[in-house]
Amino acid sequence: MFETIVIATDGSESVRRAVDVALDLADRFDAAVHCLYVIDEGDVASSPERLRVEMAEALEDRGTEAIAEVRESTDREVTGAIEEGHPPSVIDEYAREVDADVVAMGTRGRHGENRFLIGSVAERVVRTCPVPVLTVRQLATDESDEELIGTPEQAG
Repeated sequence: MFETIVIATDGSESVRRAVDVALDLADRFDAAVHCLYVIDEGDVASSPERLRVEMAEALEDRGTEAIAEVRESTDREVTGAIEEGHPPSVIDEYAREVDADVVAMGTRGRHGENRFLIGSVAERVVRTCPVPVLTVRQLATDESDEELIGTPEQAG
């Protein structure tokens, strides 16, 4: 069902669970894994001119670390890519280029009325990407996966 999975990461803790879910899918379906980190061109452009080169280098280093963290989480081969641009557009384009079957990404899992005001990268990707998008919410500190899906005994 899944031959190619793209994991879009920003290296934050909120994407950790999405990485785990995506790698589990890759293992189950023996899928190729691509890990994409996007340097937001707006972040670089909005920084003071004298700091732009440093900012771009720091963001590239963070991307390298984020991809390394994904690689360390699996025995599977992971193709890593660091791209610069508008994150939702770059993710859409990359998913098409590698003929992805699904894009996996984390969300920050906000609740209540704030969720309608977020305008997050994940939301934009869900709305615009031609490839199915799997969003995985970061758990609150008082939640566990077992509460959401049940224990193996409950699942049957």
